[in-house]
Amino acid sequence: MREVPARELVTVTGERIRVPDPGLLVHLQFRRFAGCPICNLHLRSVVRRHDEIIAAGIREVVFFHSPAEELRDHDLPFAVVADPGRRLYREFGVESSRRALLHPRTWGAIARGAALTLAGRFRPPAARQEGGRLGLPADFLIDPGGRVLAAKYGEHAYDQWSVDELLAHARTEAAR
Repeated sequence: MREVPARELVTVTGERIRVPDPGLLVHLQFRRFAGCPICNLHLRSVVRRHDEIIAAGIREVVFFHSPAEELRDHDLPFAVVADPGRRLYREFGVESSRRALLHPRTWGAIARGAALTLAGRFRPPAARQEGGRLGLPADFLIDPGGRVLAAKYGEHAYDQWSVDELLAHARTEAAR
């Protein structure tokens, strides 16, 4: 996908947001499901550095394939969009795979995320996930005109841009 058509999305809190954003870069993150220990671990790093992300002119928009009611209590400082039917996942080519959890690079994230969930630091996931548990992450950086500047399709469940990589993509585009 090279261009993202303009659309208005509704977040789990009812906020209406425009993608692309006419004044900011947009970082679309496609995550797995509400309470996913691996996703929680990654998003904690994004939350810690959210001020840097904003200062770089980037708006975070995170998709989950869970219903909105399962996402509302997660208290994240950026836009969270529920897509339980996976419509936008399909549109952006974001897939699921058995390899999502089998890759050795995922095992440490599973262990850390599960330990933090058991310790009460993260909300646990629902016992049943209608969208499945084998989703792969994806990241897209979109300019105000809708052009996809950079994209990453994860090869396993913990394969996404770090905040440093996101900021580097934004700096590269600012230098052009």
